[in-house]
Formats: sequence, structure tokens, C-alpha cells
Amino acid sequence: MKNFNVLSRRSFLDRSFKTGLGVALATLTDIPFVMKRALAEGNIGLNGKKVIFIWLRFGNDSLNNIIPIQDPEYSAIRSTIEITKDGATDYSLTGGCDFPTSSAVSTDANYNTFWYNKGIRLGNGFAALHPSLKFLAPVYNSGDLAIIHRVAYPKQSRSHFDSQNYWENGNPNNNLSKDGIFYRTIIESGLASSSPLTGISIQSALPLILRGSQAAMTNLTTPTRYDLLGVPTPANDTKAFNAMAAANYYPFAPKLNRDLLELQYQNMSNTLRIFGGIDFNENASSAGPGNYYRDNINTDGDTQPYYLFPTTNSKNGGYAFHGNSSAKYVVPTNQYGFFGNLKAAAMILNKTDAIIAGTELGGFDTHQTQGGAAGAQANLLQSVGWSMYALQKYFQKYGKGGSDPSAVGAKVGWDDVVVVTFSEFGRTAVENSDNGTDHAEAGAMYVAGGGIKGYGQGNLSGVFGCSPTEFGLGNSMNWVYDPNLLNAGKGRTGFLSTCNTMYAAGIPFNNNALPVAAGYLRRSTDYRSVLGEIIRKHLGATQNQLNRIIPGYSVLGENLLGGGTSSVDGVQIRGEAGIL
Repeated sequence: MKNFNVLSRRSFLDRSFKTGLGVALATLTDIPFVMKRALAEGNIGLNGKKVIFIWLRFGNDSLNNIIPIQDPEYSAIRSTIEITKDGATDYSLTGGCDFPTSSAVSTDANYNTFWYNKGIRLGNGFAALHPSLKFLAPVYNSGDLAIIHRVAYPKQSRSHFDSQNYWENGNPNNNLSKDGIFYRTIIESGLASSSPLTGISIQSALPLILRGSQAAMTNLTTPTRYDLLGVPTPANDTKAFNAMAAANYYPFAPKLNRDLLELQYQNMSNTLRIFGGIDFNENASSAGPGNYYRDNINTDGDTQPYYLFPTTNSKNGGYAFHGNSSAKYVVPTNQYGFFGNLKAAAMILNKTDAIIAGTELGGFDTHQTQGGAAGAQANLLQSVGWSMYALQKYFQKYGKGGSDPSAVGAKVGWDDVVVVTFSEFGRTAVENSDNGTDHAEAGAMYVAGGGIKGYGQGNLSGVFGCSPTEFGLGNSMNWVYDPNLLNAGKGRTGFLSTCNTMYAAGIPFNNNALPVAAGYLRRSTDYRSVLGEIIRKHLGATQNQLNRIIPGYSVLGENLLGGGTSSVDGVQIRGEAGIL
């Protein structure tokens, strides 16, 4: 077995130049990696801006996330799983988002998500939040959250596998594209050669969005026991690191892609050393303080703030403060692994030069017994709401310029981070006979960060795509009532619609193959426009780079930048929403 050779930057440059500078500059993919940073456009990776992504796998039902609660047909088509109005709330009022409270259990009820089961007024005069998303309210009210409804792409696939591919490769309806959007973003930065850690996921396997053929991104299956090159490496394990380095000093004849393989090996071995200096452990020890990250707000009557990343019962809300009361959990107990992964993603961005990090939360394929204010989806949404709140507090307190002593040396603050969620499609407007929802079209995205232009930060509302007046009087993208659209399955004669198909009576689709026009929520925003705005305005890509990262931006008829009628399927879309 031949050994790899870990090249120095100088020797790699020397070898690269000997291949011929003229040939190397012929195309971007032929340029040696160590030269790409010097030739790269834009400021990706240089402006200090970073991204955390959270995949909501298997089709999050957006209509019970951002609820068109003023839509007269909403309750009629969702009689079992609907989120009902609070009789004391005027949902037509505009302004901030409500933050419901209750005194049902002890004195720290502001944190209790279980004792409020009505739609939460969002403040745009039309929409409401699911009650399990209540911790989005303080993020929303600070102006740091954009909630984008009716997000999809042309000719939406209803296959989990295909649609996740299209979201991740940035090429809808193209399964031949094998490079991910964030992978191409990092390649465009030119940093894959000089930084061993640029993009990372913390989940079971590296997702397509970070996968590609020219550089190796990093995936951790668990943050406390990572495995690169098959070598489990504990903190500061210099013996293992030195052994790998010593085994790879022999020279060899240049071969096709050999330089790339050497560089990847060098980056991965350096990554081991980086991770060895980060305390991913949950409990305090001589190696570090463990998972001690807490809110900066004390709740009434509590001795200490809540943990931001719940990973045990005792760190889950007020459980330990109130006689081990399970009613005081802020997230479901089966999501501790997810929050451990989310904590690791936040720490890596805060403590290393990584540009993009993310993880995933599965379980959103709610064909049966989806539930309304409580149930399967509600439990998942608790984690989504608390995640956004926790990340805001973490980067404000423990990030650059934060109040905690550990913030010294932090790489980024809340203003430097954007958090974005994905889900491959939304679900049917009409609930099915199993009290669930089926695969459909448009869904929702949450985008948070200190630089987001949400409520009061350049936008009157932080809600996009769920209002009858958002786009202006008579605009066909508005949420408007269409009495001519027949829903045969429920015997109703009207839905709210966009272009006469807000809830489009499309091809019948449900588990029992009944002739039900289930209704597919049609898009008003292309997901690529959301990611494109983040990559260009936040990460610092040029427009030319963005055209390469997301090919649809270079297609005039796609209208991803300024909006218009899509040349692919004739649907009118808004383009970039102006959230940054």
C-alpha cells in the first residue's frame, strides 16, 4: 500500500507551476487550488460572514407553521389538524408578534410552550404562528427573522429523494448535477486549499449540499466522538496525529488528481487537530466547561437561565427547577441528539475558520395523525422555534463581543451569522382521511441573523408570502380569495388563491388513492432566490460567482433576482425578497 505525501504549501505551488501556468489558467477547474484564492472574486470567507443551515427533512407542512388564519377556508379544509384562533386576539392588527404567556405551571411560564394552544398573532394583519413556534416571537420582534411562505421551484417534484437533491444541488429537475450549492460556494471562495475546515455538517452523512468532486468537506456523525479517515480521535490526541503525518513523507511520481488527494489528506489531518482543541463534551471536566451555554435572561422565580442546547432532562427548560416537572420542558426529550449537533455546528463556526455548518432534523413526513396544537408536528416545531432562539442568544452572549468571558477570541457574533432552514416541499392544503397531509408543493423557510431585515428593520413585517396586501392591490401573487376553485373532496367551492391556484386543485394525491382535489400551495418565491441573496449579500459572492453557484441566476427567464413570470412554468415569482 502506497502512502500519501502531505505537501507543504511551497512544494505544492512549485509542482503546480511546473505543470505549466498557461494550461492551468485555461479554465477555473484547472487552476491549482492554492492559486484560486488569489484569483477568486468577491469576499466569500474573507468578510467574516458565516451560515448555519438546518434541514427539516421529509416535507414540513408549512400551512400549520405560518397559518393563513384570516383565510375563511383554512378551518374548513383542516377541520382536525387546524390551529384555532384565540378569541381574545385581534389577528387583523399589525405590529410585533405576540409572545403568549400562561401561569399554568409555577412562575416561569413565559418559557412554557405547552400551555398555549392557539394561533400566535404574527402582526401582519393576516397570518399566525403555530403555538409550538412561540420562541420565534422574540427573534421576530428583534427584527432578526424573516419568515418566507410559499417557497418552491418550477415543476415541483413530490419525491423526497429527488426534491432534496434539487434543493441541495441548486438545479431543479436535474439529477445529473452532483455538486451542492454550498460546496460550489466554498469552491468559489478559493479557500479549499488554504483552510482545512471550510464546510461541515454534523449528521449521519455528508449531505449533497456540501458534496463535490474537487475538495473534501467534513462530516461528524457525533460531535463528541468524530471519525476522520477511520481514526476516532479524542481531544488533543497528538500521538495519533503525529503517527499519520510520519507515515506520509515518501515522495512519489505525479499522477492525475494526486495533488488533490494530497491536499485533501492534509486538510483532514489538520482538521483532526482543530477539533482536538474544541470541547464538545457535555459535562464539565479538566478539558473544558462542557455544555454550559445558557440564556442571559432569568425567568421569574428561577435561580438560573435555561440552557440553550438541551441535551438531558436536567438541561431541558425548567425541568430541574420545578420538581423534575416534565411540563417544563422547552423541547421534546427525543431531540437531545439534534441539539447536541446544533451546538457543535454553532461552536465550530464560532471557534474556527469554517464558513458554513449545518445539521438536520427529520420526521416531517406527517401522512398520519399529524396533530394540531399538539402531536407529531407540534413536537418537531418546538425544536425549530427553540433552535432559532438558542442560536440568537448563543452568538449574542458567547460570540464575538459577547458578555460571557468565554467570548474572548470568538470568530463571529450574531450580526455575522445567517441561519436558514430547508424542507424539500410543503404538504397538501386539505388534510387526508388519516388526519395527516400528503406531499405537495410550496413550503416555508426561516432565515434569521443580526443582519436580517425583518420586522422594523426595513420591512413593515417579517412575513413574506402570506398576506392579501403584501405585493400591492391587484397583484396576482397576493393571497386572494377565489370562489371559482372547486374542492371536490370537501364539497367546498372556494379557496384563497394566487393566479387562481393558491391552493391548486392538482393531480389527486393521497395514501388511499381517493379522488380528492387535495390542493397544492403554489409558490410565490423560488428557494434559489432566498439562498442566492444570502450567498451574494451576506457571504460576499459577486453576481458572476452566484451565476456559477446557482445556474438559474444566469438564465434570464428564471427571474430569480428581480422576479417576474418564470419561463419554466409561467408562474409569477417575486425574486429576491430584500431580507439582507
